[in-house]
Amino acid sequence: MGYLSQFDPEMSEIIKNEVKRQRKGLEMIASENFVSRAVLEALGTPLTNKYSEGYPGKRYYSGNEYIDCSENLAIERSKKLFGAEHANMQPHAGSQANMAAYFALAEPGDKIMAMDLAMGGHLTHGSPVNFSGKLFKIVPYGVREDTHMLDMDEIRKKALDEKPRIILAGYTAYPRKIDFQAFYEIAKEAGSYFMVDMAHIAGLIAGGVHPSPFPYADVITTTTHKTLRGPRGAAIFSKTEDRLRKDDKKNLAQKIDFSVFPFMQGGPLNHSIAAKAVAFKEALDPSFKEYAKNIIENSKALADSLLENGINLVSGGTDNHLILIDSSNTGLSGKESEALLDSAGIYVNKNMVPYDKRKPADPSGLRVGVAAITTRGFVKEEMKTIGKIISEILFSKGGQNEIENAKKIISEMTQSHPLYEGLDY
Repeated sequence: MGYLSQFDPEMSEIIKNEVKRQRKGLEMIASENFVSRAVLEALGTPLTNKYSEGYPGKRYYSGNEYIDCSENLAIERSKKLFGAEHANMQPHAGSQANMAAYFALAEPGDKIMAMDLAMGGHLTHGSPVNFSGKLFKIVPYGVREDTHMLDMDEIRKKALDEKPRIILAGYTAYPRKIDFQAFYEIAKEAGSYFMVDMAHIAGLIAGGVHPSPFPYADVITTTTHKTLRGPRGAAIFSKTEDRLRKDDKKNLAQKIDFSVFPFMQGGPLNHSIAAKAVAFKEALDPSFKEYAKNIIENSKALADSLLENGINLVSGGTDNHLILIDSSNTGLSGKESEALLDSAGIYVNKNMVPYDKRKPADPSGLRVGVAAITTRGFVKEEMKTIGKIISEILFSKGGQNEIENAKKIISEMTQSHPLYEGLDY
Protein backbone atom coordinates (compact mmCIF):
# COMPACT_ATOMS: atom_id res chain seq x y z
CA MET A 1 0.00 0.00 0.00
CA GLY A 2 2.89 2.34 -0.72
CA TYR A 3 0.88 4.84 -2.73
CA LEU A 4 -2.18 4.75 -0.47
CA SER A 5 -0.09 5.25 2.66
CA GLN A 6 1.36 8.40 1.11
CA PHE A 7 -1.87 9.81 -0.33
CA ASP A 8 -4.30 8.82 2.47
CA PRO A 9 -2.40 7.76 5.60
CA GLU A 10 -5.63 7.82 7.64
CA MET A 11 -7.29 5.14 5.51
CA SER A 12 -4.04 3.23 5.18
CA GLU A 13 -3.82 3.02 8.97
CA ILE A 14 -7.42 1.78 9.25
CA ILE A 15 -6.70 -1.01 6.76
CA LYS A 16 -3.48 -1.98 8.54
CA ASN A 17 -5.28 -2.14 11.88
CA GLU A 18 -8.02 -4.35 10.45
CA VAL A 19 -5.48 -6.74 8.91
CA LYS A 20 -3.67 -6.80 12.26
CA ARG A 21 -6.94 -7.72 13.98
CA GLN A 22 -7.52 -10.55 11.51
CA ARG A 23 -3.99 -11.84 11.99
CA LYS A 24 -4.06 -11.80 15.79
CA GLY A 25 -7.56 -13.15 16.43
CA LEU A 26 -9.61 -16.24 15.71
CA GLU A 27 -12.11 -15.44 12.96
CA MET A 28 -14.91 -17.86 13.81
CA ILE A 29 -17.93 -16.13 12.31
CA ALA A 30 -19.50 -18.83 10.12
CA SER A 31 -20.04 -16.51 7.14
CA GLU A 32 -16.41 -15.32 7.00
CA ASN A 33 -13.25 -16.65 5.41
CA PHE A 34 -9.87 -15.50 4.09
CA VAL A 35 -9.36 -15.14 0.34
CA SER A 36 -6.05 -16.05 -1.28
CA ARG A 37 -3.45 -13.58 -2.47
CA ALA A 38 -4.49 -14.36 -6.06
CA VAL A 39 -8.11 -13.41 -5.33
CA LEU A 40 -6.96 -10.22 -3.60
CA GLU A 41 -4.88 -9.27 -6.63
CA ALA A 42 -7.80 -9.83 -9.02
CA LEU A 43 -10.02 -7.64 -6.84
CA GLY A 44 -7.58 -4.74 -6.88
CA THR A 45 -7.33 -4.29 -10.66
CA PRO A 46 -8.42 -1.68 -13.24
CA LEU A 47 -11.26 -4.01 -14.25
CA THR A 48 -13.24 -1.92 -11.76
CA ASN A 49 -13.06 0.97 -14.27
CA LYS A 50 -15.21 -0.68 -16.94
CA TYR A 51 -18.97 -0.44 -17.38
CA SER A 52 -20.47 -3.53 -19.00
CA GLU A 53 -24.24 -3.55 -18.72
CA GLY A 54 -25.61 -6.65 -20.41
CA TYR A 55 -23.98 -10.05 -20.88
CA PRO A 56 -20.96 -11.40 -22.79
CA GLY A 57 -21.46 -10.69 -26.48
CA LYS A 58 -24.51 -8.52 -25.75
CA ARG A 59 -23.24 -5.39 -24.01
CA TYR A 60 -24.65 -1.88 -24.07
CA TYR A 61 -21.16 -0.31 -24.14
CA SER A 62 -18.20 -0.89 -26.41
CA GLY A 63 -14.75 -1.98 -25.29
CA ASN A 64 -15.86 -5.08 -23.41
CA GLU A 65 -13.96 -7.78 -25.31
CA TYR A 66 -11.71 -8.61 -22.34
CA ILE A 67 -14.48 -8.18 -19.79
CA ASP A 68 -16.41 -10.79 -21.80
CA CYS A 69 -13.42 -13.13 -21.56
CA SER A 70 -13.28 -12.68 -17.78
CA GLU A 71 -17.00 -13.23 -17.22
CA ASN A 72 -17.10 -16.24 -19.55
CA LEU A 73 -14.18 -17.75 -17.65
CA ALA A 74 -16.05 -17.36 -14.35
CA ILE A 75 -19.19 -18.87 -15.87
CA GLU A 76 -17.47 -21.90 -17.38
CA ARG A 77 -15.37 -22.63 -14.29
CA SER A 78 -18.39 -22.40 -11.98
CA LYS A 79 -20.47 -24.68 -14.20
CA LYS A 80 -17.66 -27.23 -14.23
CA LEU A 81 -17.21 -26.96 -10.46
CA PHE A 82 -20.85 -27.63 -9.61
CA GLY A 83 -22.13 -29.47 -12.70
CA ALA A 84 -24.54 -26.61 -13.44
CA GLU A 85 -26.51 -26.07 -16.64
CA HIS A 86 -26.58 -22.28 -16.42
CA ALA A 87 -24.66 -19.72 -14.36
CA ASN A 88 -25.05 -15.98 -13.80
CA MET A 89 -22.04 -14.27 -12.19
CA GLN A 90 -23.42 -10.75 -11.89
CA PRO A 91 -25.29 -10.51 -8.53
CA HIS A 92 -23.40 -8.26 -6.15
CA ALA A 93 -24.57 -10.05 -2.98
CA GLY A 94 -26.54 -13.04 -1.78
CA SER A 95 -29.59 -10.92 -0.92
CA GLN A 96 -29.72 -9.60 -4.48
CA ALA A 97 -29.26 -13.10 -5.89
CA ASN A 98 -32.26 -14.28 -3.87
CA MET A 99 -34.35 -11.32 -5.01
CA ALA A 100 -33.53 -12.01 -8.65
CA ALA A 101 -34.36 -15.71 -8.23
CA TYR A 102 -37.71 -14.97 -6.58
CA PHE A 103 -38.76 -12.61 -9.36
CA ALA A 104 -37.68 -15.08 -12.03
CA LEU A 105 -39.91 -17.76 -10.50
CA ALA A 106 -42.78 -15.86 -8.89
CA GLU A 107 -44.88 -12.71 -8.84
CA PRO A 108 -45.40 -10.35 -5.88
CA GLY A 109 -47.98 -11.85 -3.56
CA ASP A 110 -47.14 -15.46 -4.48
CA LYS A 111 -46.39 -17.92 -1.70
CA ILE A 112 -42.80 -18.80 -0.84
CA MET A 113 -42.19 -21.56 1.69
CA ALA A 114 -38.95 -21.07 3.59
CA MET A 115 -37.37 -21.55 7.00
CA ASP A 116 -38.27 -19.00 9.65
CA LEU A 117 -35.43 -16.62 10.54
CA ALA A 118 -35.80 -17.57 14.22
CA MET A 119 -35.22 -21.22 13.32
CA GLY A 120 -32.11 -20.73 11.18
CA GLY A 121 -33.33 -19.10 7.97
CA HIS A 122 -32.02 -15.88 6.43
CA LEU A 123 -33.52 -12.38 6.35
CA THR A 124 -34.23 -12.85 2.64
CA HIS A 125 -36.15 -16.05 3.33
CA GLY A 126 -39.24 -14.10 4.40
CA SER A 127 -38.48 -11.88 7.37
CA PRO A 128 -41.20 -9.21 7.69
CA VAL A 129 -38.54 -6.47 7.86
CA ASN A 130 -37.02 -7.62 4.54
CA PHE A 131 -38.19 -7.19 0.94
CA SER A 132 -38.99 -10.92 0.83
CA GLY A 133 -41.51 -10.69 3.66
CA LYS A 134 -43.03 -7.49 2.31
CA LEU A 135 -43.44 -8.54 -1.33
CA PHE A 136 -44.33 -12.23 -1.01
CA LYS A 137 -46.66 -14.30 1.14
CA ILE A 138 -44.31 -16.36 3.28
CA VAL A 139 -45.17 -19.84 4.49
CA PRO A 140 -42.59 -20.47 7.23
CA TYR A 141 -41.33 -23.82 8.42
CA GLY A 142 -38.93 -24.70 11.19
CA VAL A 143 -37.26 -27.57 13.00
CA ARG A 144 -38.54 -30.06 15.55
CA GLU A 145 -38.52 -28.75 19.11
CA ASP A 146 -37.05 -31.99 20.49
CA THR A 147 -34.25 -32.61 17.95
CA HIS A 148 -33.83 -29.14 16.34
CA MET A 149 -33.73 -30.92 12.99
CA LEU A 150 -35.88 -30.65 9.88
CA ASP A 151 -39.06 -32.73 9.92
CA MET A 152 -39.58 -33.66 6.28
CA ASP A 153 -43.02 -35.18 6.98
CA GLU A 154 -44.22 -31.92 8.48
CA ILE A 155 -42.66 -29.91 5.64
CA ARG A 156 -44.42 -32.14 3.09
CA LYS A 157 -47.78 -31.72 4.84
CA LYS A 158 -47.44 -27.93 4.90
CA ALA A 159 -46.32 -27.82 1.25
CA LEU A 160 -49.30 -29.88 0.09
CA ASP A 161 -51.70 -27.76 2.13
CA GLU A 162 -50.30 -24.40 0.98
CA LYS A 163 -49.13 -25.22 -2.58
CA PRO A 164 -46.46 -22.48 -2.60
CA ARG A 165 -44.94 -21.17 -5.84
CA ILE A 166 -41.43 -21.77 -4.42
CA ILE A 167 -40.08 -24.13 -1.76
CA LEU A 168 -36.71 -22.94 -0.47
CA ALA A 169 -34.01 -24.99 1.28
CA GLY A 170 -30.63 -23.78 2.51
CA TYR A 171 -30.03 -21.84 5.70
CA THR A 172 -27.81 -19.48 7.64
CA ALA A 173 -27.83 -21.22 11.02
CA TYR A 174 -28.63 -24.92 10.53
CA PRO A 175 -25.75 -27.20 11.50
CA ARG A 176 -26.98 -30.38 9.80
CA LYS A 177 -27.00 -31.87 6.30
CA ILE A 178 -29.93 -31.14 3.99
CA ASP A 179 -31.74 -33.87 2.04
CA PHE A 180 -32.19 -32.04 -1.27
CA GLN A 181 -33.77 -35.04 -2.99
CA ALA A 182 -36.50 -35.17 -0.35
CA PHE A 183 -37.21 -31.47 -0.84
CA TYR A 184 -37.36 -31.94 -4.61
CA GLU A 185 -39.88 -34.77 -4.31
CA ILE A 186 -42.05 -32.59 -2.09
CA ALA A 187 -41.82 -29.63 -4.49
CA LYS A 188 -42.72 -31.84 -7.44
CA GLU A 189 -45.73 -33.23 -5.57
CA ALA A 190 -46.88 -29.74 -4.54
CA GLY A 191 -46.39 -28.27 -8.02
CA SER A 192 -43.74 -25.87 -6.70
CA TYR A 193 -40.39 -24.66 -7.89
CA PHE A 194 -37.52 -25.98 -5.79
CA MET A 195 -34.95 -23.33 -4.92
CA VAL A 196 -31.78 -23.74 -2.85
CA ASP A 197 -29.77 -21.02 -1.11
CA MET A 198 -26.42 -22.77 -0.67
CA ALA A 199 -24.52 -19.65 0.44
CA HIS A 200 -23.14 -21.23 3.60
CA ILE A 201 -22.36 -24.68 2.25
CA ALA A 202 -21.24 -23.95 -1.34
CA GLY A 203 -17.61 -24.78 -0.56
CA LEU A 204 -18.62 -28.00 1.17
CA ILE A 205 -20.68 -28.99 -1.87
CA ALA A 206 -17.81 -28.11 -4.21
CA GLY A 207 -15.48 -30.14 -2.01
CA GLY A 208 -17.77 -33.18 -2.04
CA VAL A 209 -18.44 -33.30 1.71
CA HIS A 210 -22.09 -32.22 1.56
CA PRO A 211 -24.85 -33.56 -0.74
CA SER A 212 -25.30 -31.49 -3.89
CA PRO A 213 -28.58 -29.78 -4.81
CA PHE A 214 -27.67 -29.52 -8.49
CA PRO A 215 -29.40 -32.71 -9.68
CA TYR A 216 -32.64 -31.52 -8.07
CA ALA A 217 -33.07 -27.76 -7.72
CA ASP A 218 -34.59 -25.53 -10.38
CA VAL A 219 -32.60 -22.53 -9.14
CA ILE A 220 -29.63 -22.29 -6.79
CA THR A 221 -28.24 -19.09 -5.31
CA THR A 222 -25.01 -18.65 -3.43
CA THR A 223 -22.58 -16.14 -2.11
CA THR A 224 -19.04 -16.65 -3.35
CA HIS A 225 -17.28 -16.12 -0.02
CA LYS A 226 -18.06 -18.14 3.15
CA THR A 227 -16.92 -21.78 2.65
CA LEU A 228 -16.30 -21.20 -1.08
CA ARG A 229 -13.46 -18.84 -0.10
CA GLY A 230 -13.91 -16.32 -2.90
CA PRO A 231 -14.59 -12.56 -2.96
CA ARG A 232 -17.66 -10.97 -1.43
CA GLY A 233 -20.30 -11.45 -4.10
CA ALA A 234 -22.87 -13.93 -5.37
CA ALA A 235 -23.96 -16.15 -8.25
CA ILE A 236 -27.14 -17.82 -9.50
CA PHE A 237 -27.31 -21.25 -11.11
CA SER A 238 -30.32 -22.83 -12.77
CA LYS A 239 -31.67 -25.50 -15.01
CA THR A 240 -32.21 -24.37 -18.58
CA GLU A 241 -35.74 -25.70 -18.93
CA ASP A 242 -38.59 -24.19 -16.91
CA ARG A 243 -40.12 -27.27 -15.30
CA LEU A 244 -43.46 -25.60 -14.50
CA ARG A 245 -43.88 -23.18 -17.41
CA LYS A 246 -42.71 -25.04 -20.49
CA ASP A 247 -44.95 -22.98 -22.79
CA ASP A 248 -43.33 -19.65 -21.88
CA LYS A 249 -41.31 -17.84 -24.53
CA LYS A 250 -38.31 -17.58 -22.20
CA ASN A 251 -36.64 -20.63 -20.71
CA LEU A 252 -35.56 -20.62 -17.06
CA ALA A 253 -31.98 -19.56 -17.78
CA GLN A 254 -33.25 -16.55 -19.76
CA LYS A 255 -35.62 -15.62 -16.94
CA ILE A 256 -32.76 -15.67 -14.43
CA ASP A 257 -30.58 -13.48 -16.62
CA PHE A 258 -33.39 -10.98 -17.24
CA SER A 259 -34.19 -10.87 -13.53
CA VAL A 260 -30.60 -9.87 -12.74
CA PHE A 261 -30.24 -7.42 -15.65
CA PRO A 262 -32.11 -5.26 -16.49
CA PHE A 263 -34.67 -5.95 -13.75
CA MET A 264 -32.52 -5.69 -10.61
CA GLN A 265 -29.04 -4.38 -11.43
CA GLY A 266 -27.17 -2.20 -13.88
CA GLY A 267 -23.47 -2.67 -14.52
CA PRO A 268 -21.78 -5.67 -12.89
CA LEU A 269 -18.64 -5.40 -10.73
CA ASN A 270 -16.03 -6.68 -13.18
CA HIS A 271 -13.15 -6.82 -10.70
CA SER A 272 -15.30 -8.98 -8.42
CA ILE A 273 -16.33 -11.31 -11.28
CA ALA A 274 -12.65 -11.77 -12.17
CA ALA A 275 -11.90 -12.63 -8.54
CA LYS A 276 -14.79 -15.14 -8.59
CA ALA A 277 -13.16 -16.82 -11.60
CA VAL A 278 -9.89 -17.10 -9.68
CA ALA A 279 -11.68 -18.59 -6.66
CA PHE A 280 -13.45 -21.16 -8.87
CA LYS A 281 -10.07 -22.17 -10.31
CA GLU A 282 -8.82 -22.70 -6.76
CA ALA A 283 -11.91 -24.73 -5.88
CA LEU A 284 -11.38 -26.95 -8.94
CA ASP A 285 -7.94 -27.93 -7.64
CA PRO A 286 -7.82 -31.29 -5.78
CA SER A 287 -6.43 -29.50 -2.71
CA PHE A 288 -9.83 -27.85 -2.21
CA LYS A 289 -11.42 -31.24 -1.49
CA GLU A 290 -8.87 -31.71 1.28
CA TYR A 291 -9.73 -28.26 2.62
CA ALA A 292 -13.46 -29.11 2.67
CA LYS A 293 -12.74 -32.40 4.45
CA ASN A 294 -10.66 -30.53 7.04
CA ILE A 295 -13.52 -28.11 7.68
CA ILE A 296 -15.82 -30.98 8.60
CA GLU A 297 -13.19 -32.64 10.79
CA ASN A 298 -12.44 -29.38 12.59
CA SER A 299 -16.10 -28.55 13.08
CA LYS A 300 -16.87 -31.95 14.59
CA ALA A 301 -13.77 -31.79 16.80
CA LEU A 302 -14.76 -28.35 18.08
CA ALA A 303 -18.34 -29.50 18.72
CA ASP A 304 -17.06 -32.51 20.69
CA SER A 305 -14.78 -30.27 22.75
CA LEU A 306 -17.57 -27.82 23.56
CA LEU A 307 -19.88 -30.66 24.61
CA GLU A 308 -17.18 -32.24 26.76
CA ASN A 309 -16.72 -28.90 28.51
CA GLY A 310 -20.40 -28.45 29.31
CA ILE A 311 -21.60 -26.24 26.44
CA ASN A 312 -25.04 -27.00 25.02
CA LEU A 313 -25.28 -27.30 21.21
CA VAL A 314 -28.42 -26.96 19.09
CA SER A 315 -29.20 -30.39 17.57
CA GLY A 316 -26.40 -31.87 19.69
CA GLY A 317 -23.63 -31.35 17.15
CA THR A 318 -22.86 -30.51 13.53
CA ASP A 319 -22.54 -31.98 10.04
CA ASN A 320 -21.13 -28.87 8.38
CA HIS A 321 -18.90 -25.85 9.04
CA LEU A 322 -21.01 -24.22 11.73
CA ILE A 323 -22.01 -24.87 15.31
CA LEU A 324 -24.94 -23.26 17.10
CA ILE A 325 -24.38 -22.80 20.83
CA ASP A 326 -27.21 -22.35 23.33
CA SER A 327 -25.49 -20.34 26.05
CA SER A 328 -28.44 -20.40 28.47
CA ASN A 329 -26.79 -22.83 30.88
CA THR A 330 -23.79 -20.52 31.27
CA GLY A 331 -26.02 -17.78 32.69
CA LEU A 332 -25.19 -15.51 29.76
CA SER A 333 -27.15 -14.25 26.79
CA GLY A 334 -25.77 -14.58 23.27
CA LYS A 335 -24.96 -10.89 23.21
CA GLU A 336 -23.01 -11.09 26.47
CA SER A 337 -21.23 -14.24 25.31
CA GLU A 338 -20.22 -12.64 22.02
CA ALA A 339 -18.76 -9.61 23.83
CA LEU A 340 -16.71 -11.71 26.27
CA LEU A 341 -15.24 -13.88 23.51
CA ASP A 342 -14.51 -10.77 21.45
CA SER A 343 -12.49 -9.34 24.35
CA ALA A 344 -10.25 -12.41 24.17
CA GLY A 345 -9.84 -12.23 20.37
CA ILE A 346 -12.40 -14.91 19.46
CA TYR A 347 -14.87 -13.51 16.92
CA VAL A 348 -18.30 -15.15 16.72
CA ASN A 349 -21.83 -13.76 16.39
CA LYS A 350 -24.87 -13.78 18.63
CA ASN A 351 -27.71 -15.80 17.10
CA MET A 352 -31.19 -16.98 17.92
CA VAL A 353 -31.66 -20.65 18.69
CA PRO A 354 -34.82 -22.58 17.74
CA TYR A 355 -37.76 -21.72 20.02
CA ASP A 356 -35.71 -18.94 21.60
CA LYS A 357 -37.45 -17.10 24.43
CA ARG A 358 -35.19 -14.07 24.06
CA LYS A 359 -35.36 -11.25 21.49
CA PRO A 360 -33.32 -11.19 18.24
CA ALA A 361 -31.16 -8.27 19.42
CA ASP A 362 -30.14 -10.22 22.53
CA PRO A 363 -30.76 -13.90 21.80
CA SER A 364 -29.78 -17.05 23.65
CA GLY A 365 -27.23 -18.39 21.21
CA LEU A 366 -23.93 -18.04 19.43
CA ARG A 367 -23.11 -19.10 15.87
CA VAL A 368 -19.55 -20.40 15.52
CA GLY A 369 -17.76 -21.43 12.31
CA VAL A 370 -14.40 -22.99 11.44
CA ALA A 371 -13.96 -22.24 7.71
CA ALA A 372 -11.63 -19.26 8.22
CA ILE A 373 -9.37 -20.84 10.82
CA THR A 374 -9.22 -24.00 8.69
CA THR A 375 -7.95 -21.82 5.83
CA ARG A 376 -5.18 -20.66 8.17
CA GLY A 377 -4.17 -24.26 8.78
CA PHE A 378 -5.70 -24.98 12.18
CA VAL A 379 -6.18 -28.70 12.87
CA LYS A 380 -8.37 -30.97 15.01
CA GLU A 381 -6.08 -30.95 18.05
CA GLU A 382 -6.29 -27.16 18.20
CA MET A 383 -10.09 -27.33 18.06
CA LYS A 384 -10.02 -29.16 21.38
CA THR A 385 -8.08 -26.29 22.92
CA ILE A 386 -10.37 -23.65 21.39
CA GLY A 387 -13.47 -25.44 22.68
CA LYS A 388 -11.97 -25.55 26.17
CA ILE A 389 -11.08 -21.86 26.30
CA ILE A 390 -14.49 -20.85 24.94
CA SER A 391 -16.20 -22.81 27.71
CA GLU A 392 -13.85 -21.42 30.36
CA ILE A 393 -14.58 -17.85 29.30
CA LEU A 394 -18.33 -18.38 29.23
CA PHE A 395 -18.69 -20.34 32.48
CA SER A 396 -16.41 -17.89 34.31
CA LYS A 397 -18.48 -15.03 32.83
CA GLY A 398 -15.33 -13.45 31.49
CA GLY A 399 -13.06 -14.00 34.46
CA GLN A 400 -9.82 -12.03 34.20
CA ASN A 401 -7.61 -15.12 34.54
CA GLU A 402 -9.59 -16.97 31.87
CA ILE A 403 -9.47 -14.03 29.44
CA GLU A 404 -5.72 -13.53 29.92
CA ASN A 405 -5.06 -17.26 29.52
CA ALA A 406 -7.13 -17.31 26.33
CA LYS A 407 -5.23 -14.32 24.89
CA LYS A 408 -1.92 -16.06 25.53
CA ILE A 409 -3.03 -19.30 23.87
CA ILE A 410 -4.56 -17.46 20.90
CA SER A 411 -1.38 -15.43 20.41
CA GLU A 412 0.68 -18.63 20.25
CA MET A 413 -1.80 -20.28 17.86
CA THR A 414 -2.06 -17.38 15.44
CA GLN A 415 1.71 -16.94 15.31
CA SER A 416 1.94 -20.61 14.32
CA HIS A 417 -0.53 -19.98 11.46
CA PRO A 418 0.51 -16.65 9.88
CA LEU A 419 -2.00 -14.82 7.68
CA TYR A 420 -1.00 -13.07 4.44
CA GLU A 421 2.66 -13.66 5.12
CA GLY A 422 4.82 -11.48 2.89
CA LEU A 423 2.11 -8.90 2.21
CA ASP A 424 3.07 -5.46 3.47
CA TYR A 425 0.04 -4.42 5.49
